[in-house]
Amino acid sequence: MAARGSAEWKGTLREGGGTFTAGDSIGGDYSFKSRFEDGPGANPEQLIAGAHASCFSMALSLVLEEAGTPVESVKTDAKVTLRLLDEGPSITKIELSTVGRVPGIDQAAFEEAAAQAKVGCPISKALAAVPEITLEATLES
Repeated sequence: MAARGSAEWKGTLREGGGTFTAGDSIGGDYSFKSRFEDGPGANPEQLIAGAHASCFSMALSLVLEEAGTPVESVKTDAKVTLRLLDEGPSITKIELSTVGRVPGIDQAAFEEAAAQAKVGCPISKALAAVPEITLEATLES
């Protein structure tokens, strides 16, 4: 099954605007200001952050389930940093921060499972060109 998304942009880069859809129920407006000046609206990096957080959470759940310690919950936040470099705008860093409730394991085992999930997550693989992807994993008691 292929995932679907679309976008339309109208006007100049700085004064124009666009709309996007992802799947059947996600959509919004985006602009130069929402992407580069912290203005109102969405931006592509937010979509990447949401995709990475959700994929990583699922991957971590799988790693832990396969280890015999299914999760009660995993919540992951992702922060995607876009910088204006000499060669143009680039995603330079993604910070993953995950908190899990997993009975029967300790912090070290949770961190090890999170590291495996980071490597195995399909979105992490797709984002391999990002120079820095960090991970903070906390086991909640």
